[in-house]
Amino acid sequence: MNNAADMPKGRKRLLTRIAWRIKKDAVAWLLLLPFLLMIFFILWKPTVQGITWSLHRMQGYNVGEFAGLENYRVVLGDTQFLGTLINTLEYVFWAIVIGFWLPIVVAILLNELSLGKNFFKFTMYMPSMIPAIAVSMLWYYIFFPNESGLLNMVLGWFGKDPSTWLQNSKMTIPLIIVSNSWKQMGATMLLYLAALQGVNRDLYEAALIDGAGILKRAWKITLPQISGVILINLVRQIIGVFQIMEQPLAMTGGGPNNASMSLGLLGYRYAFQTYQIGSALALNVVMFLMLIVLTAFYFVLQRKVNQDD
Repeated sequence: MNNAADMPKGRKRLLTRIAWRIKKDAVAWLLLLPFLLMIFFILWKPTVQGITWSLHRMQGYNVGEFAGLENYRVVLGDTQFLGTLINTLEYVFWAIVIGFWLPIVVAILLNELSLGKNFFKFTMYMPSMIPAIAVSMLWYYIFFPNESGLLNMVLGWFGKDPSTWLQNSKMTIPLIIVSNSWKQMGATMLLYLAALQGVNRDLYEAALIDGAGILKRAWKITLPQISGVILINLVRQIIGVFQIMEQPLAMTGGGPNNASMSLGLLGYRYAFQTYQIGSALALNVVMFLMLIVLTAFYFVLQRKVNQDD
């Protein structure tokens, strides 16, 4: 057997380099170990376990015999699935129409302020600190269908009859998105405001010398300079709204007549109301696969934006 003295110099240098790297990174790996264990037990283990269990017949929360794609056939064949998928896409559509551009506009306006900027930043961010369920209940009573609802009280002052608001199937999804956008707008606005701090001020000064107003400066300078951040936040918003569940659960329960049912809420019903655990797992895996595509696109887009910067 060859000893260390007989080892070729190239191989010896390689082993020395590997040992040096291991020694150098040992402390970092020890510090990361608790975080890695949390990632494994909280994220990866439940995900893999859920995918595995979705291929079995579930007897309550007990794993039964292997069933292949039977749970997926049940979910995709459910008469509610297609309508719920359409509702979820409608949530995404209204989130873009109602809630996507408002944080950009507010960030641009705040960036133009010289006085009171910190006050407005805190005021706009404050709804983001409120729990999602509390926000949903707050807006539920704002949209309450009889005369005690805040909006109907305002309508009554002008002699108008009360509206059904959330009980109107054509309005329920946009109104839920209004409440969600109100909560999320402040945090998103701060991201745009941070991006605006990196825009070259010389461009604004040159535009001011040319007599450009705030709208022209925003269109010609601000939006092109932060277009990468806008695209990334667009994908992030689509991913987030695609998983919406707490808001329709608290505000409408999926009604009226499943008009506000989302894929996340349908999975909740499978799991905790009808106790179809196999169907709930299969639906979550279907959503997981859809979101993987969006997430992969998000990372590709983020890498491209970082390279362009």
